[in-house]
Amino acid sequence: MKQTVIEMLARAAQEFADVPYLLRKTEDGWFTRTFQDVHLQSRQVGRALIKLGLEAGDRIAMLGEGSPEWVEGEFAAIVSGCISVPLSIKLLADEVLFRLNHSGAQALFVSKNQLQKVLSVWNSLEQKPLLFYLDDDLGFFERECRAAALDSTRCISFSALLQLGQEQETAAPAALQARIDAIDEDTVATISYTSGTTGNPKGIMLTHRNYAVNVDDSVRMFDVPRAAFSTLLIIPCDHSFGHTVGIYAALARGITIHFVDSRGGGLATVRNIPLNLKEASPVFLLTVPALTGNFMKKIVQGVENRGRLIARLFHAGIRAGTRYYGDCYVSPGFLTKTINFLPYKMADLLIFRAIRATFGSRIQFCVGGGALLDEGQQQFFRALGIPVYQGYGLTEASPVISSNTQFACRIGTSGRVLPSVTCRIVDEDGNEVPPGTRGEIVVSGASVMKGYFRNPEATDEALRGGWLHTGDLGHMDRDGFLAVTGREKALLISADGEKYSPEEIEETIAASSQVVSQVMIYNDHCKYTSALLTLDEAAVRRLVNSRSITTADSLIDAIRDELYGFRRDPAYRDRFPPQWVPSVFQILPEQFSEENRMINSSMKLVRFKVLEAHRESIDYLYSTDGGDIHNERNRHVVLKWLSPA
Repeated sequence: MKQTVIEMLARAAQEFADVPYLLRKTEDGWFTRTFQDVHLQSRQVGRALIKLGLEAGDRIAMLGEGSPEWVEGEFAAIVSGCISVPLSIKLLADEVLFRLNHSGAQALFVSKNQLQKVLSVWNSLEQKPLLFYLDDDLGFFERECRAAALDSTRCISFSALLQLGQEQETAAPAALQARIDAIDEDTVATISYTSGTTGNPKGIMLTHRNYAVNVDDSVRMFDVPRAAFSTLLIIPCDHSFGHTVGIYAALARGITIHFVDSRGGGLATVRNIPLNLKEASPVFLLTVPALTGNFMKKIVQGVENRGRLIARLFHAGIRAGTRYYGDCYVSPGFLTKTINFLPYKMADLLIFRAIRATFGSRIQFCVGGGALLDEGQQQFFRALGIPVYQGYGLTEASPVISSNTQFACRIGTSGRVLPSVTCRIVDEDGNEVPPGTRGEIVVSGASVMKGYFRNPEATDEALRGGWLHTGDLGHMDRDGFLAVTGREKALLISADGEKYSPEEIEETIAASSQVVSQVMIYNDHCKYTSALLTLDEAAVRRLVNSRSITTADSLIDAIRDELYGFRRDPAYRDRFPPQWVPSVFQILPEQFSEENRMINSSMKLVRFKVLEAHRESIDYLYSTDGGDIHNERNRHVVLKWLSPA
């Protein structure tokens, strides 16, 4: 039997036929589609896609919040031999435009919340795709399409696709099966765009076998029972973690997925999470650090609002629970466990149980992905009784490479490597290093991507000698746990795991400012983006004289205006997502140079050298004092430009 997404869906429809698979919140409650429903409707929509002229290998983009229609639309694309291109709802309009043009998308499934984003760049699309609407508000869809002067025959609702597919089941019964028969394990199922600047993102091609193998590994590692688990999928459908471990893994074990109620847009979605948790009562959650961090903050705030006594008992219980469990792999010892048992269990009985109930009545654990989870968060939730098992992966590996589980967990690591994945830690020459030694993480196995779409150079760089070079640094401990310790790639990573390349922003800042000489932007799982700046001394003195600046704070304000000067240019005003533009900065007293090895012979920034030399400054930018640009360090540096030359 072929290892394909199609076979996974077909088997699930047989084995878990009447088990609820996908649930969406409506005015009338939770609308349910079973595994059999999804299988049948995906095939119906697949027939409609064929009738509408879509050929095998055509790309069909997906842009919308999580919903049964989103999943069925993707399955329909795949079952018809097309390739799904899942897009993040966080993308700016120009970023959506690039991905649609680069992929050559012939069709696009889009939600109500994302429709205007697409229509705003419609005239710039190199190929106008068929537009498929994922929501129920057909009047809104029709009005918006008319206002944009779109061909109404190419703007089609999901319900109309279903009806057309039903008609084709009789009119052309063999067409769909012919497409299915032509699909093999090495056929590309999806192209996911990640890890690139707005000008050059890479499209990661994942095959049917990539997904099938990664799903099988993941459910086996966690020993997921059949038709017994449910989850509330808070992570977007396009996110590779939620895509594989949520939507596809559900097929292997009959997992029920509730989608967060996204009606009303982003802010409404966030507000709906607490209620949806109660209603869905999930057994497990897929999380990212930003989400667990938000949960943690709200829990602490709620406890402290209940008074000093409860707060003291709570915090004492968390501390006791942290000591009681240790790193969750090596027992902290009889004496430590005995001393901390009573305060921990008292807090659990009086406080922790009530807190766990806010996650529903069945919550057992969470799995953390998307970014590295702070040890403090892991310890907090372990003590609370809802352990967050940290994993590691990247989309190029489908994405899971390793994970902690309820059977083997060590806080501070990303767990053990999946059975079908081979992982090595290598030095700069590609030689494997012994346990405990840091090097680059490289992996091989059946879950490694086919390559980057229309980018053979990047493919050759990433896939060398049969190994995927992740660009991440880490080490393997003697018990077989993988610890990820840093990044070799020049990527910004936010607290929720979103990734972005900084070079274009850096180049834009330097090019548009007379004062900023060099800039290195930084974000490694942080709440905001920061920057290290070096300045042109002569330009700063001219700025001081031209504006008659006399105080350090006024000069810092002027430097900030220079930093954001690109925003005055219409070509760059909305070019970059706000989260990646630095909100704080540290002015350095010396330039990056070849002499201090922060610039290489080709005049490129050597990031890891800058980080090594200025790690303390980076850490300071995320402190209370350093988070204000008018900090004492910046004041001290700029004072020399306020005195006569």
